[in-house]
Amino acid sequence: MSKSNDDVFAVVKKHLTEICPDIAPEQVTRGVSMKALGASSLDMVEVVSCSMRELAVRISRQELSDLKDIGGLVDLLHEAVVKKAG
Repeated sequence: MSKSNDDVFAVVKKHLTEICPDIAPEQVTRGVSMKALGASSLDMVEVVSCSMRELAVRISRQELSDLKDIGGLVDLLHEAVVKKAG
């Protein structure tokens, strides 16, 4: 069964709050960037990598470089999940 957009958001949120324990779960919303929440560039790479691994999808660095906020990442990951599910 394919994951919903909300399921993908939950995955990203889980990894972000595990990797950056100073970020409270209620701070994580679709319209905010990880950088604005205080995540370092290494933290962001780890959040994306862990999320892709859990969702069993791959996204190119080029596509990731255009992202502005967590909602954009969630949408991109969800699109990859839907494509993979066929």
